Amino acid sequence: MHVITHRRIREAMARYPQAAGALDQWYRLVKKAAPQSFAELRALFGTVDRVGRYWVFDIGGNKLRLIAAIHFGSGRLFVRSVLTHAEYDRGHWKEGGP
Repeated sequence: MHVITHRRIREAMARYPQAAGALDQWYRLVKKAAPQSFAELRALFGTVDRVGRYWVFDIGGNKLRLIAAIHFGSGRLFVRSVLTHAEYDRGHWKEGGP
């Protein structure tokens, strides 16, 4: 998949160094993958869920949540945000905030 934007992954790696390895592993795996459906995506990432129009990945043993929009037809994944569990639970990301 074409990941847009890798910059958000790099920023999250700097902000959450304890999960940098897990973020890098996620990025490398998703970049090589070409899932065409939720079933194929779930086969690659057992902890991915659909929340509204976004896909939510648990990263680093559930330390972080990566929120993305995925367009299977074009093979593009748009990283919306990478949040801690607490930030995710606040729910502001659903409204357009972090």
